[in-house]
Amino acid sequence: MFRVPPAATSSSEGHVDYRLARASVLADFRGGVLDLADVCDAHPELVRAARAVGREVQGDCPICERAKLVHVTYVFGPRLPKYGRCISLRGELARLAKRPGTHVAYIVEVCQACSWNHLLRRSTLERSAESQEPNPATESTSDPD
Repeated sequence: MFRVPPAATSSSEGHVDYRLARASVLADFRGGVLDLADVCDAHPELVRAARAVGREVQGDCPICERAKLVHVTYVFGPRLPKYGRCISLRGELARLAKRPGTHVAYIVEVCQACSWNHLLRRSTLERSAESQEPNPATESTSDPD
């Protein structure tokens, strides 16, 4: 699957945003430091998941500029497969957040045309203290920009 880089910093809510790392990779690519093969290296299974259950977002691929980006969400936690579970419906996040244990969602942007991919966000699925319902802030899969 995709590699999850170590988080540089995380907030108290259990969220890590990788937009700065994404911007750095894009700057290195545009500056000639990274080759196309370095940035368009999505695993075939990630591209398949993008086609099958990815959620299209606004914006074209920053590399090929010919295809729309999609977001793919994987969740890891107790009683889930060791390779994570690919989420196809927003309601699945809410159901997983109600389960005991800590579940972590990883949102990856993927271009199906050129295989660009980058981890956008890592969020811990949490329940709100008052209602025991999942915190909607952790379910966000909106556009990174």
